[in-house]
Amino acid sequence: MFIQENLKGWYRRCLSLKGEPRALALGFALGIFIGVTPTIPFHTAIIIGLGILFRQNITAAYLASWLISNPLTIPFFYIAEYELGRYLLGMPGTMPTFNSYTLDAMLLLGWEILLPLLAGGFLLAPLFAVPGFFLAHQLFTRIRSDQRP
Repeated sequence: MFIQENLKGWYRRCLSLKGEPRALALGFALGIFIGVTPTIPFHTAIIIGLGILFRQNITAAYLASWLISNPLTIPFFYIAEYELGRYLLGMPGTMPTFNSYTLDAMLLLGWEILLPLLAGGFLLAPLFAVPGFFLAHQLFTRIRSDQRP
């Protein structure tokens, strides 16, 4: 019930976004990209900075980041990112125990954890952001066509 209510609120916020479907979808893709990376607690600052730099819809990016990066998904992303990064970098290792999923907590674990985590995160991010763009474009195109008189 809690998740359903949050998703309904998220959808209502999406309905209220202003802009063309393509522009909103690009903002969504940016937010998904950042949301997948292990850069908590800097997601919002990175979204604002890149949103301004690339002139993207910051609100759409923030909403997408919240959707993809939340307490239910973060543990799965971090484990997958660490394992992918460790494998691609050829690093041996055992799965660390994460007491907290913030970048500060990751820094305390050291570079042998942080480096594969970041490498895996930046490799996984486009795999979610690109399809996210197309899904968001369809969503916003449908919303806009439903809103026309």
